[in-house]
Amino acid sequence: MIAASFAVCLAQAALAIPASVSGLLQISLKPVGTQLTWASNAFLLPLVVLALPFGAWGDRLGLKRLLVGGAVLITAGEAVTAAGDGIHQVWAGQAIAGVGAAALFPASLTMVTAGTQTTRARASAIAIYAAALGAGGLVTQILRGASGEDGSWRWPFALAAGLGVLSALLSQLLTRNSSSVHRRTLDTAGQIFAGVGLLALLYAVVEGGAGSWSDTGVIVGFVVAAASLGLFILVESRAQAPLLRLGLFTDRAFAVGSFATVVGMFAYYGTVYAVGTRVGVIQGQSALHLAGAASVLSVFPVLLLPVIPWLLERVSSRWTLATGLLLIAAGAFIAAGLPISDSSLASIVLALTPVGVGFALTLASTISAVNTTPVHEAGMTSAALSMLRNLGFTLGPALIGAIALRHASGQFDTGLASAPLPPQVKGAIGTIADAAGPLAVNAVPQSSPAGAARSIAFDALGSGFSLGLTVCGIAALVACLLAVAVRPGAGPGPVPEVENDSLRQTQQTST
Repeated sequence: MIAASFAVCLAQAALAIPASVSGLLQISLKPVGTQLTWASNAFLLPLVVLALPFGAWGDRLGLKRLLVGGAVLITAGEAVTAAGDGIHQVWAGQAIAGVGAAALFPASLTMVTAGTQTTRARASAIAIYAAALGAGGLVTQILRGASGEDGSWRWPFALAAGLGVLSALLSQLLTRNSSSVHRRTLDTAGQIFAGVGLLALLYAVVEGGAGSWSDTGVIVGFVVAAASLGLFILVESRAQAPLLRLGLFTDRAFAVGSFATVVGMFAYYGTVYAVGTRVGVIQGQSALHLAGAASVLSVFPVLLLPVIPWLLERVSSRWTLATGLLLIAAGAFIAAGLPISDSSLASIVLALTPVGVGFALTLASTISAVNTTPVHEAGMTSAALSMLRNLGFTLGPALIGAIALRHASGQFDTGLASAPLPPQVKGAIGTIADAAGPLAVNAVPQSSPAGAARSIAFDALGSGFSLGLTVCGIAALVACLLAVAVRPGAGPGPVPEVENDSLRQTQQTST
């Protein structure tokens, strides 16, 4: 439990680090266009694409090997990033670390769930796992704090590499290697179609959100994604040992949990992105101010650790899930209603508190969907849930950013046209806005000629990100209503019995 919890905390922290130092990366490396966006997406792409294959590889190779190997890859990737002298090396390092995290997420959850034999033990284990995953956000803020207000972006990545070494040692010393007796074949065709489909989908969403949805590359990406994922479904429906058994989705508990995982994490991470942009980029608040706001989101999975096992054991999962989604929606709506001129930490904490509590409940409830499948399918189920959760994490910032910035651009153009400014000044400001959007105008010095339009950009961005937060709230509310409307069962149900031979345990000798 210690090794698995540390591994998932490391993976979640590594996921969040690029976004937490994006401002420092922009200052130091001066990326252009969408280059800064891909500092995070280089991590997220392998994380989503490789989750299902690692679920199968864990059944064959053993969970201990995946935990140790994943931590080693994160160590290597973060070290490459920290030593980088340009944005392209940052991409390479984050891609390596993303592969490691893709191994850690499903392997750690499988080890936790397959190693518990009673409903009470499973509920406690899931609560601890969810708390460790949530604590990854707190670790990110600590690592970001190591770089100081104006420090180097390299320190968080270097410290994460050190944590990777510690995670690998813990997994080597504290775990036994286990592989399922129901050893699945690698389902090569399924892995290829799933990988190509997800890669094309994420590329199209990210590039479409940052640029134009009508770009040829974006359209081709969506077409390739639809064709590949359609072929994946066809192949999996006929495979004797599928990468993802489609019959899982005939169970309403698992189907609702899967939908809520994507939508709930989309709403949560979209809210995180929108609030972080509002506080750090638009308002220009200090890193300490931003860290205080972000910590509110991460602390509740830890604070609620004594309560969540009781809820998972005694309360129907649909009500726990619905409550979590409703709280995320409420927090997003509160944040959407805050004036952009309100820069007080108290206001942001008021809005983010229900989001943090809702995240803790939603996370634990969606992870508990693994209870609906037999223990020998724990690797497959854990991989599917990890893939869906991280898909939601990826879609949140991409789509909410596109919605917010497009709306802000329209508002800015309208405001600039009606502003009482000389034509030559309007032309100069328009050139800046056309090249980099209202965010660039908001960042120009007040004393410069373009500074006369800063207030217009500021208000337009406030309106845009308020709309983005409203979309997050609506998405969470829709998922909440679905969780209530669909009856997945009376509760989490009994944990499938773990037969003596359901996991083949091999004690490893450590040197």
